[in-house]
Amino acid sequence: MTDGWNWRQPDGTATPGNPPPPTPSTVGTPAVPGSAATPGSSPWWSDALHDPWRNPATPAAVVVHAAPASGAGAEPEPVTDPATAGRRGLAPVFLVSLITALLAGALGGSLGYAFAVRGGAGGTTTLGSTAAEPPVTARRPPDSLAGVAERLLPSVVTVRVSGNGGIGLGSGFVVSQDGYVITNDHVVGAGADTATVVFNDGSTAPAEVVGKDPEADIAVIKVSRNGLKPVEFGDSDAVAVGDPVLAFGTPLSLANTVTAGIVSALDRTFRQGEAGGQVRYYAAIQTDAAVNRGNSGGPLVDGGGRVIGVNSVIQTPAADEETAGNVGLAFAIPINQAKRLAQEIIDTGKARRTVIGATVGGTRSGGSGGVRISAVEPTGPAAAAGLRAGDVVLKIDGKPLEDPSDLIALVRKYAPGSVVNVEYRRGPERQAASVTLAADVK
Repeated sequence: MTDGWNWRQPDGTATPGNPPPPTPSTVGTPAVPGSAATPGSSPWWSDALHDPWRNPATPAAVVVHAAPASGAGAEPEPVTDPATAGRRGLAPVFLVSLITALLAGALGGSLGYAFAVRGGAGGTTTLGSTAAEPPVTARRPPDSLAGVAERLLPSVVTVRVSGNGGIGLGSGFVVSQDGYVITNDHVVGAGADTATVVFNDGSTAPAEVVGKDPEADIAVIKVSRNGLKPVEFGDSDAVAVGDPVLAFGTPLSLANTVTAGIVSALDRTFRQGEAGGQVRYYAAIQTDAAVNRGNSGGPLVDGGGRVIGVNSVIQTPAADEETAGNVGLAFAIPINQAKRLAQEIIDTGKARRTVIGATVGGTRSGGSGGVRISAVEPTGPAAAAGLRAGDVVLKIDGKPLEDPSDLIALVRKYAPGSVVNVEYRRGPERQAASVTLAADVK
């Protein structure tokens, strides 16, 4: 009795009573479809003949289906290595990151350099802010103090005079294109015939003394140079207390110095000098602009840049001139007086001196003010106006008198031929007279 299975012996022979297995039609490696089989090759697996459990009816040939020949169908879908695909996906990300880092570094370096150059430091803190446009004061219009200074400085000079074993130093200002310069008499000094002028640009030129008025403290010098820039004259009679002013000069040997202040008083009368020496009389413009030794002879100008005075004297509590310094009290000769005297010096070589034709001998007794007339010239202006010896002059053109030098200084301020109103007292009566001043016959 059999179970339907044919078994082979381990050596490959048939079991008794069972028919031998059918002989395969092919031998060798299974044929690939579309190709010829190779003769002599075994259709069995290498251990198939020794497998006691193999079903003898199972085909002994192993068939491997090969891929279709080229052109027989669609190309097979390529298979990508997952690891390789992952590595390729990170490359663009890395490249973008690198480029971004490089750009950020370049931008940061540029900004750092710009801040360092503009700020002068390596920090990132910016101090202050920049306005959209400069403020009005920084634009320096011509009528500003800075504009006035810029316009006037080319006309201001330093005056150096050698003599008395040393060098005198003062200031001056150009009044004509052909080289005339106004300065103080005390800058030029007694007996000086020549001087050296230093201009705003540092150039120098020799100058000759044209003439001077020692009592009025005015002198004129001239340099041999044309095309100079003269100052513009103002009207010192139109000046008011409180007007802004600028003082120019070379204080304490510091050339091209400008200081500012206001007019603090007008017609401040006084005299300088002692008996036996040169005496000078001033009816001055008082200012609080800083003026020191070396400013003498320089211009005092108004807010429009017009010269209204010649800086000449400072008031100081110092015991001597060498230690004198500014204390806010400086005095300038009114330009109307200085210009008149300078013109006379240029035209004739000397200046006329204005007189009233009377001699003053002292103040009114009792200290109540006024100046007593001690003598009157018979043909002089005072006599022509009816004044007599013994009269007490109280005011000239409304300006009160306290000292004899007040009368002399105020009279010298006016030009010969000027008419002034004189208030005086004769006995108990107060009277007034119009006096036409004259030039000294000397």
